[in-house]
Order: sequence, then C-alpha cells, then structure tokens
Amino acid sequence: MTTLFYDGTFESLLSVVFEIYERKLTLVKLQKGKWYSTALFENKLNIITNEANTNRVLKGLRQKLSPSGLQQLYIAHLAEIENEEATLIGYIRYVFDSAQNIEEDYGNRYVLRVSEIVRMMRREKHRMEAFIRFQKLKDETFYATIEPDFNVLPLLIKHFRNRYADQKWIIYDTRRNYGVYYDLHDTQYINLDFSTISKAGDIKTTFTEDEGIYQSLWQNYFKSVNIPARKNIKLHVRHIPKRYWRHLTEKI
Repeated sequence: MTTLFYDGTFESLLSVVFEIYERKLTLVKLQKGKWYSTALFENKLNIITNEANTNRVLKGLRQKLSPSGLQQLYIAHLAEIENEEATLIGYIRYVFDSAQNIEEDYGNRYVLRVSEIVRMMRREKHRMEAFIRFQKLKDETFYATIEPDFNVLPLLIKHFRNRYADQKWIIYDTRRNYGVYYDLHDTQYINLDFSTISKAGDIKTTFTEDEGIYQSLWQNYFKSVNIPARKNIKLHVRHIPKRYWRHLTEKI
C-alpha cells in the first residue's frame, strides 16, 4: 500500500492519477496535506501538482468520457466527502482501463457511488437555490451566508449570476470560510476577514437602514399566510430541514 499526499484540488487529484500509472502503483491510499517524515522505506509520496501531467490525464478523460460524465466526476470531487478519495481514483482507473464508455455501468461500485454522490450534490444545490436569503449592505451589495453539507458553492454561481445579473452580491460559505463575489461583470472567489465581528453571519451593523424593515415585512407576511389548523411540522421539516433555518429570514 502506497499513501499519496495531495493538496485536495481536482488538478492535484489528476496529478495523483498520473503518478499511479507512471509508477505502476496498484494499492494506493490518498490523504490531503503533506507528509513530513524522512524515514527510509516508507511507502509514502508527496504529490506536487504538475500542470503538464494534469493536462495529460484530463485530455485522456475527455477522450473516454462525455462532457456530462467529466462534469459528474468533477462534481463528485467537489463534495469533499471524507474517505471517498478511493472512489474517485477507482472511478478514474476504471475509465482508463475499460475499452468502452463506463458512465452507465452501475454494476461497478465506483460508477454507482459517483452517481450517488452527484445526486446528493445536486439535491443540496437545489436546496441552496431555494433557501438562500440575501441582505442588503450599506455599500449596496447583497450578502448571504450558507452552511451546506457539501461544497456546492461553485455550482451555485451560474444560477445566481443569471438571476441577479444587475446586482452586486456575495454568497459566503461559513462552514468552509470562502465565498463568491459578483461585481456586475465577473465572479471571483473571496475570503473575508471577520475579526471585527463575532462571526460571518453576524453583520447587522453593515445593513442598510431599510433592510430591517424589509425583513420585518417578510416575517409578518410569512406569519400571515400560515394557517395554524393546517400546521404540519413533520412535512415542513422534510421540505426545509432545520439545519437551514438559521439562514432563513422568516425563521429568525
């Protein structure tokens, strides 16, 4: 068994695949981070992301997979599910070692698991698109915080860029401490410094004066359309799990 250390990015993962084939490795284990031991005869390798190697593997995947299949592999990687690196490596090796397209070969455990992960990611993405609530800041930027189970923020960019093309906005993942900023032209990934406030979601001091009014109006509307006699908590929680409530204006 050889343990390969990589930086966790998709590009680094493809460099790992190149090294597996280059060194003719069979049993491997992936681990994020660096290995600092200098002991001899340890089967551990630090994989440095190499652009040329990454591009060679990516070119090979494009020849063996459809654009949709390659996208699904990338989405499965974004999920960042612990101990699933072996699934991704197994999937890629199966792609290269098979003579035919394997995208619908659900009898293979790696193909089946990747499809399951992609379904979970897409379900979380749709929930985020429905549950994100923006708050207007003093600089006219609309700000929202999220804490998704999986790293779906990159998958949200297209939806919100199309829907709010005429507004500056930030969507910030407080669990992973990074966000996306749209400036009316382009989007970019950002990291914010919250040293002057207690947490990423606690930004009330930067609201516009009318933001509190809008929030109160929305909360009152939500209460007014609620029919107590038809209250069904189980159904409500099934459609809107409690872990999302802290970021919903109507639940504050």
